[in-house]
Amino acid sequence: MHKVMKESLAKTYDLVLDRSIYIFQALFDERGDVPGWVLVVLMTTGLVTGIWTLAAPRIESILRSSLDSMSGIR
Repeated sequence: MHKVMKESLAKTYDLVLDRSIYIFQALFDERGDVPGWVLVVLMTTGLVTGIWTLAAPRIESILRSSLDSMSGIR
């Protein structure tokens, strides 16, 4: 290889390596807001459970009524 090609290849390699290290560090350092996400998940789970507990009997009756009316169509 020519000396110029080797130098160009070495510069390209260094640039790619530097960028890769920068991206890896940026991703590694990103921790996010873990307590916030835990709170959101717990609150959503509580809301869904509460609403489901209150609405389950009504949903079941609507579904049964709908299926019963569909069986008369045949």
